[in-house]
Amino acid sequence: MESPKHPEGAAQPRAKRVSQWWPLLSGLIALGLAVGLGMLIVVRDQGLPLPVDTQWFNDLRANRAPIWDVLALVMDTLGGGLVATIVLPAAIIAGLLWLRRPWAAGYFLAVSVVTGALTQLLKHLFGRARPENILTNLDFGSFPSGHVANAAATAAVLAILFPRVWVWLAATLYTVIMMLSRTYLGAHWLTDTLGALLLSIGVAAVLWAPVAAKLNGERELAVQRRSRARPQRP
Repeated sequence: MESPKHPEGAAQPRAKRVSQWWPLLSGLIALGLAVGLGMLIVVRDQGLPLPVDTQWFNDLRANRAPIWDVLALVMDTLGGGLVATIVLPAAIIAGLLWLRRPWAAGYFLAVSVVTGALTQLLKHLFGRARPENILTNLDFGSFPSGHVANAAATAAVLAILFPRVWVWLAATLYTVIMMLSRTYLGAHWLTDTLGALLLSIGVAAVLWAPVAAKLNGERELAVQRRSRARPQRP
């Protein structure tokens, strides 16, 4: 029997059941849909945009304005380069370690690395061309969006680690804004961002399943430590 001071021993019963088949299956389905969407795009007219891609891109391009340019470029900085690959992950990992949640830090790192690796693999595998009239500097490969993959992976992990309504809302809002900004800048087609979203959710779910009990128990122990640290009222 696990000690209650051990993360898995402190986990709630429903968290221990998460390690069963359903999150693994749902994650694999999401990954399959991401790969299937990429295959559909490549098979259909060799990666040319789908009708929904073209309509979405034209609508956004017709409504470009300086204020939206600034917001989109801010998201461009947050979602890529050193900020997204080093600064933000390092800050999150340091924060989780400070909260004495090493399993959570390891989980976040694993999801980030696997998501990034799969994103680059699919980019080179499908080789989809980016839209024209791009407002930012980019590397090769349009499907899936690396910025959205980073944002969605971070959002999914934080939503799992901190199951609060406001965290879920903030995570969803951040991901949606990132998806909008990538298509607004002309960096990606809409389906590129949808593929990245499915990919990140799939990776987060698959890697969550085997450590769900440990993550939940670690959070329960952190709550207990905070409760003991609070001064007792007379």
